[in-house]
Amino acid sequence: MSLVQRLGLAALHRMDPETAHGLALRALRAGLVPRWTGPVPAVLRGKPLGFDLAHPVGVAAGFDKNAEAVAPLLDAGFSFVEVGAVTPEPQPGNPRPRLFRLPEDRAAINRYGFNNDGMEAVHGRLSAPRRGGVVGLNLGANKDSADRAGDYGRVLARLGPLVDFATVNVSSPNTAGLRDMQAREALEEVLSRTMAVRDETVPDVKLLLKIAPDLTDAQVEDVAEVALASGIDGLVATNTTLSREGLRGAARSEAGGLSGVPLMARSTGVLARLAARTEGRLTLVGVGGVASGADAYAKIRAGASLVQLYTALAYDGPGLVRTIAADLARLLERDGFERLDQAVGADIPRSTPG
Repeated sequence: MSLVQRLGLAALHRMDPETAHGLALRALRAGLVPRWTGPVPAVLRGKPLGFDLAHPVGVAAGFDKNAEAVAPLLDAGFSFVEVGAVTPEPQPGNPRPRLFRLPEDRAAINRYGFNNDGMEAVHGRLSAPRRGGVVGLNLGANKDSADRAGDYGRVLARLGPLVDFATVNVSSPNTAGLRDMQAREALEEVLSRTMAVRDETVPDVKLLLKIAPDLTDAQVEDVAEVALASGIDGLVATNTTLSREGLRGAARSEAGGLSGVPLMARSTGVLARLAARTEGRLTLVGVGGVASGADAYAKIRAGASLVQLYTALAYDGPGLVRTIAADLARLLERDGFERLDQAVGADIPRSTPG
């Protein structure tokens, strides 16, 4: 990281977190973040979900909710960017303050509440030309919707032609009742209806489901069974957590979802259980606590073909993607892997015949 970048991050950290986030997006749009021109180690190349990617590291949903900085994030070196969550109608979300740093824990707590500009505004931004890269869309439901299950399909039908994959988000803790949609019957309805829209309108778009890290083992089993039966392409593990175990930061008692380093073990545990249950039949995306190449490697060995960053970017800036990619390549080569996909699920216990 250059001196200018370090000074810029230090200045942002002295501001209100949400204001700082907005300024970071403005800096990206203004071209103040250097482009990554490579080279990227060949060991990192793969084709998860059928996408030809130079490496597996992307930006998680929530960082660029309104698709304001897609091209600059791709230019900074991320293989893919997931925008959103986007709802059919614009909504302001919860009152401010609603984003809190916990620097002692390298974490954050947010209670945004699906604040976004709505699908029509995002449509205009996603229609802008860009230089390659994979773009995903996090699908949300309006807080006051009379048909939340149908909202996902509405957003997908409108924005699906502009993206490569879409993620059904039923796991944010900041919209009352939303996580209830992870229960088996509700989830079956959401996925069947959204899949029907996908198949009718944008059949080439990959469809994923993002789940919470706070599910019991039995609930994770239910999610895996429903996902496999539904025909979706993958699972994103995980969203933020309601747990506050072991936190030191002054903001630890704030309501909302916790992200960052303290989420790493919990989210990776859920990821590993999903990987063991789905046995390679679904593509898994690991998100939650990734702040280093070692973290990304742990997610991959637990079953993830792709990993995403969010909170770590607030502490280390978008240049972190280069460090993670380089460190991940060294770890793969150290352990004798010639391709990244050989390491996917390496830590999952294998059953033996008989």
